[in-house]
Amino acid sequence: EQSLLSMAKIQPLAAAASPSSDDQRSQQAYTVWMKSLVFNGNGCTVYGLDGAVAFRVDNYGCRGGREVFFMDRAGNALVRIRRKGFGMFRRWEVCRCAQNGGKEEEEATPWFSVRWAEKGGATVAMHGGAGMCYTIDGCSARKSEYRVHGVDGAVVAEVARKQTPAGVVLGEDVLTLTVASEADQLLFLGLVVVRGLINRSL
Repeated sequence: EQSLLSMAKIQPLAAAASPSSDDQRSQQAYTVWMKSLVFNGNGCTVYGLDGAVAFRVDNYGCRGGREVFFMDRAGNALVRIRRKGFGMFRRWEVCRCAQNGGKEEEEATPWFSVRWAEKGGATVAMHGGAGMCYTIDGCSARKSEYRVHGVDGAVVAEVARKQTPAGVVLGEDVLTLTVASEADQLLFLGLVVVRGLINRSL
């Protein structure tokens, strides 16, 4: 069981300095703890601005498993991620999990895929789209910080180690995901999970 002290350290603090109203409208921030709340499990836990658990991944198998589910706080599967292929030909197929009366349907809707790219990066292509739509840098690196770029090269999401209001940088498994508030939040959260699977950090 994870200690309450550790959980308290990584959750957003009510006393933290508030960003400007313009920043709040333009960006959304999540705290991502690259650990599962399940004892001896692999996965990650995502906290919202209110400090409560918003999403989670509980991987009961080995790190970098072939299939994981991204769930809401109640344990309902929202996204299914499957690894296919081998070596540099590996890819991760991501599907939305449909809900029907509180029960998951057997078939999920294909959403996007992630593949290896040059210089240790990865490319993201939407299912049925015209090709690459995002790139992720630093997928093969062990460092925690990385960015997601759009087709025009602009940064659309960024992951960095979390800092406390006092400026203390937390451990490499405690991250802040910052994404434009008008963007599809679930998509970029899903990319954080895929990147963790690539690096076998969950």
